[in-house]
Amino acid sequence: MAGGNGSGGDGTRRDGADLTYLSAREWYASELAYRRQQSGLSLVQLAQLCLYEQSYLHRLERGKRLGTVEAARALDKVYGTGDLLVRLWHLAKREARERPFVGLAPLEAIAVGIQEYAVSAVPDLLQTRAYAEEQVRAGRTGGADQVDARVAGRLARQERLTDPDPVHYRALIDEAVLRRKARDPHIWTGQLEHLIEAAQWPDVSLHVVPFTAGPHHLRSSLELIYLPQGRTVAYSHSSWGSHVVEEPEEVEPLRLAYDMLRDAALTPADSLTFLHTLLTEHTTDEPSDGITS
Repeated sequence: MAGGNGSGGDGTRRDGADLTYLSAREWYASELAYRRQQSGLSLVQLAQLCLYEQSYLHRLERGKRLGTVEAARALDKVYGTGDLLVRLWHLAKREARERPFVGLAPLEAIAVGIQEYAVSAVPDLLQTRAYAEEQVRAGRTGGADQVDARVAGRLARQERLTDPDPVHYRALIDEAVLRRKARDPHIWTGQLEHLIEAAQWPDVSLHVVPFTAGPHHLRSSLELIYLPQGRTVAYSHSSWGSHVVEEPEEVEPLRLAYDMLRDAALTPADSLTFLHTLLTEHTTDEPSDGITS
């Protein structure tokens, strides 16, 4: 069966106008469903031929999952479509990368669980207002109104930790974050006190990742957002940019790396002791610690 131009061999393929309004992902899913229809194969038969589970193939055809390029390649082979499906898969993948990110707040608002690893600063959801203001000013240019808006948005997101039905939140905080103090000693005192308080909230688990944990696979900050119906979205970010991951095949390695790092981190009880020690050291050594501006 020819597949170079997306038309069926019997000439009954949908015309180009029908495809104009489809996203690349929808086009890919539509093509998968169309090719199977033309082949006369049932999902059971297709699963036997390409060695993928029936439920997995069904989700691909419905656009619920993009799946892997290997799956697209296997289906090209079954349908005899050359590399058509692989090309459509890459197009859908590129479209997903270029899609504007609407921000974490809408996802966090409906999350059933959030897990985070902070490598360079205290996690947004655990920042005090003063610490957040210092971070925003240090990271971006802009007027006072822009700083206020970003800080207000960050504080609004924190309400998920304290509302009547709080989300369960687990934070892994690298020791480097806790050694890099705020410029203002009083701001850092307040931030440490807030971390100690938050670490004792019923739905918050806080772990310090000590330097002694050694090297690990996570090189940038990561947030795993667990959504209803079992879906998980990963958000990786650093000073060089951010990346949203939605496909289960790509999220799972990040979840595994996170779990391994959690196992190497201090327990919540030991982390709380660590924070108390830092606070004592900071308030004792505050006058001569660091370079003040």
